[in-house]
Amino acid sequence: MPKSLNITVYSTQTCPYCKLAKAFLEEHQIPFENIDVGADDKAASEMIRRSGQTGVPVIDVNGKIIVGFDREALKKALKLT
Repeated sequence: MPKSLNITVYSTQTCPYCKLAKAFLEEHQIPFENIDVGADDKAASEMIRRSGQTGVPVIDVNGKIIVGFDREALKKALKLT
């Protein structure tokens, strides 16, 4: 796993896949910033601009955008495989 990871999870409080994505990162002891786009319109606009998506979660791993909770894509981006 790279030493300097910059991970942002764009999520909402009610999204079950957001909860799974955050639990996955916590399980692997990977620090991340969580941004609740349900409570922050500016952050929601930023997420849409960066990902082209309105659905959550959107996960930014060092600039690589992963849309949805895709365990294999996360493992690859985090070099866990």
